[in-house]
Amino acid sequence: MLSQKDPEVYALLQKEDKRQRDTLTLIPSENYTSLEVRATLSSVLTNKYSEGYAKKRYYQGNANADGIEILAIERAKKLFGVAHVNVQPYSGSPANTALYFALLTPLKDKIMGLALSSGGHLTHGSPVSFSGKYFKTVSFPVTKNGTLDYDAIEKLALKEKPQIIVCGFTAYPQIIDFERFGKIADKVGAYLHADISHIAGLIAGGAHPSPVPYAHTIMTTTHKTLRGPRGAILMVTEKGIQKDPELPAKIDKAVFPGLQGGPHDNQTAAIAVALHEADTAEFKKYAKQIVANSKALAKELLKLGFLLTTGGSENHLLVVDLSNKGVNGALAAYALEQAGIITNKNTVPYDKMPPFYPSGIRIGTPAATTRGMREKDMIVLAHWMNDVIEEIKGNSLPDVKEERSPFFKEFRKKVDENKRIKQIALEVKKAMHNFPMP
Repeated sequence: MLSQKDPEVYALLQKEDKRQRDTLTLIPSENYTSLEVRATLSSVLTNKYSEGYAKKRYYQGNANADGIEILAIERAKKLFGVAHVNVQPYSGSPANTALYFALLTPLKDKIMGLALSSGGHLTHGSPVSFSGKYFKTVSFPVTKNGTLDYDAIEKLALKEKPQIIVCGFTAYPQIIDFERFGKIADKVGAYLHADISHIAGLIAGGAHPSPVPYAHTIMTTTHKTLRGPRGAILMVTEKGIQKDPELPAKIDKAVFPGLQGGPHDNQTAAIAVALHEADTAEFKKYAKQIVANSKALAKELLKLGFLLTTGGSENHLLVVDLSNKGVNGALAAYALEQAGIITNKNTVPYDKMPPFYPSGIRIGTPAATTRGMREKDMIVLAHWMNDVIEEIKGNSLPDVKEERSPFFKEFRKKVDENKRIKQIALEVKKAMHNFPMP
């Protein structure tokens, strides 16, 4: 028993279990897997090494691992309607890395994606990531109200002539017009790569349009709204094969042996389980409820005077601009955590605050929806959040950097002693016991 053989790790795991059960997760990239997914992750497959691809392994004893990988591939192809699937990437960033190395020449070819500060991802061309260090990059921003300007994106693409256009974002609350992105990519002769990591579950459940008819390649992580284990899938569409019949082979070679060794077979099996769960009427209902909850939460927050990037939400997430509340995202995220509400600090478009103390927070409804919360519960949640912000508003970040650390220390002390925040934490904990984890 772990409790006897390693009590230190066991104690921390128990604490984490309690934390997750007693608090409400609103981080859009987090969710709760099913018990079946968790059981598969801890299966005997963690003992196996299966370097290579199904039926083309470099190790013996892989008949069952082959069966698992083939099953995961076929389920992904059916769920998303694509021609080719690779289920071996360890996570989203390595998957995008493999895709770039499959299609681009380092230090020569160009990636075009949404700026990190506007809701893009590190791997979409940020100068601090490999994508910005090993490839030429150009970023497109959002408008002042946080929406995509497709005419401006097209104009920039025609000017810059990128080899890959990445569409897919980490903090964009609206529906993505994949068809328009496809036309732009076709116009400049670029590959369109759709990173649907955040919205894969919504797409699978029919709650968001699919990029499959318009993109050449697609990447998704397998957690977030898809509610599987941490992992990733690379997909090639029929359009992608028409553009380059060798595209599937190029991508497979870039994943293995180009970037990584043997796949994590327990992860592959858990992905297969999650894909099976996603191909059900129950999951479709779940995906639509995520969006309904997000819209309900946005509506109530707007009533309470909060500023929302793009003015609301059409998917699973919201970006809350706290600049009118006299508090930054870092302070708000800490205070909300003490109240049992887990969010993450986030920049807002054209943010005037430093990156570590951004103006906003990012929140989402996937995990809350998994626990069974509905629109009426979002109204209660909005009022909890408002009460917390009311307790901490007016705490301005010192202009002098050296003063920020002691300021934050004093702020945390005040929050930890705040009676209303303590009360909300108790209310959240009580409510969460009515919405159990899977």
